Amino acid sequence: MSITIRKIAKDLQLAVSTVSKALSDSYEISAETKRRVLEYAEKLDYVPNLYASSLKQRKSHNIAVVVPEVADSFFSSAINGIESVAQTKGYHVIVYLTHEDLKKEEAILRDFRGGRVDGVLISVSGGAKRNSPIHDLSAKKFPLVFFDRACEEVEAAKVLTDDFESGYKATQHLIDRGCRKIAFLGTSEDLEIIDLRRMGYESALLSNKIKSKKKFILRCGNSEEENYSLIHKLLCRKDRPDGIVGSIEKLATLSYTLCYDLKLKISRDIKIVGFSSLPFASLLNPSLTTITQPAFEMGRTAATLLFNILENKKGEVPNQRIILPSSLMERSSTKK
Repeated sequence: MSITIRKIAKDLQLAVSTVSKALSDSYEISAETKRRVLEYAEKLDYVPNLYASSLKQRKSHNIAVVVPEVADSFFSSAINGIESVAQTKGYHVIVYLTHEDLKKEEAILRDFRGGRVDGVLISVSGGAKRNSPIHDLSAKKFPLVFFDRACEEVEAAKVLTDDFESGYKATQHLIDRGCRKIAFLGTSEDLEIIDLRRMGYESALLSNKIKSKKKFILRCGNSEEENYSLIHKLLCRKDRPDGIVGSIEKLATLSYTLCYDLKLKISRDIKIVGFSSLPFASLLNPSLTTITQPAFEMGRTAATLLFNILENKKGEVPNQRIILPSSLMERSSTKK
């Protein structure tokens, strides 16, 4: 139930105008009355609607895009796809960064309850358990669309890629190029897309009668220094891998740095496939073989779904699921 100024006024036996002025810190209201109102509002977790008083249709003409980071070329391309649709609708796009911090993500989503934005496109941060904010938005039929990283237990539209098949495809490609000791560089966060890519990797090994080894599956984090140390240790093993699947862009590019530092020749000593939308992947030395996700198209499709929801006068929120295929772009890093 949404808490309103009218409810606060009724419970405290005050005029609605008095409560409104107290919340806006008006000089017309006594300090004691302000204290009562503010304490009660905080107790009820009251969130002011920033637009209700000025816009009859209660539209902000803003949509939010919540992403873990923008340094990753995937998210930059996806945001471009989102903006290509938003501009035609006369909407502004506000980008919020969670930096893979679940608490920050929850604080951002909590802030949306006051009408700051009309809808949300979100790629969730990693974390074992999500608390109420995202579930609250879904329960209130707030226009919400997931893209790339979804919260599966929340009923909402989702635009995803074929992560299991892509993990399988990347690993099979390395096997076809002669690799038998293949490492998978994952993340330490609880993200379904990484789990699916790892499952695809393990399935490809099994299909080729290659035993999956725990020592070749790394759970990397957000610290580049720590990730460098983990991968360095892996590549310094006597039985070091001859192939790497980098499940996210920064792990694939960090593997390049490690190979240069350790004087390992990419493609001859070790072959690398990375999940990446890097426009300059072909310019790396050697050029990087990638699983390329349709980032721009994913953003465009997610935004189109969101505006379909916003324009639906019945207020229906579809539980739609769209899967867009990724493609393997073979380059020199896996040359046979």
